[in-house]
Amino acid sequence: MKITICGIPEIGQHCEAGVTHVLSILDPAWPDPEAFADFPPHHREALRFHDVIAPAPEIVAPTEEDVARLLAFGDDVMVAGAAAHLLIHCHAGVSRSTAAAALLMAQADPTLPPEAIFAEIGRLRPQAWPNLLMLEFGEAALGRRGEIAPAVAAQYRRVLQVNPTFAKFIRETGRGREVTLAEMDLSADRRP
Repeated sequence: MKITICGIPEIGQHCEAGVTHVLSILDPAWPDPEAFADFPPHHREALRFHDVIAPAPEIVAPTEEDVARLLAFGDDVMVAGAAAHLLIHCHAGVSRSTAAAALLMAQADPTLPPEAIFAEIGRLRPQAWPNLLMLEFGEAALGRRGEIAPAVAAQYRRVLQVNPTFAKFIRETGRGREVTLAEMDLSADRRP
């Protein structure tokens, strides 16, 4: 299975890439991207929730059910075999889509270490900042509790090394727990 990750503005660049499956993760009221009209026939699953890691008024957080639907779609993609080309997108191709890709990689190969998963996510999408709540729900659903979510700290750290001011933005959007996880990992790396 080939995986491509992108944001909404990039979708049209992939209409001739042989995409067989699309996982769309959009805000609840966001319309379906028009670019899909230019794609050949494909299988598509659309999930709708906000890019948050904690509940808040008038916000739709990802749920265990959303992640179960994501993984069920992953089963369908795996049935398609090596010829499958999965396009995963959210608004920017940074958080929800990269968390989904990490979970689908873990699902496709249960022996793949989480460090290898996030190294690949970072290769595919260097700016990736996977949604921690989705990862926590996914690792529980996959029976990999306490394994996947802590490993994402290395990817958060890579992003913060390139763009240290991104931590402020993440904290301001109510996702400080992710920055704390990255900083804990940074502290561990500084020990002699």
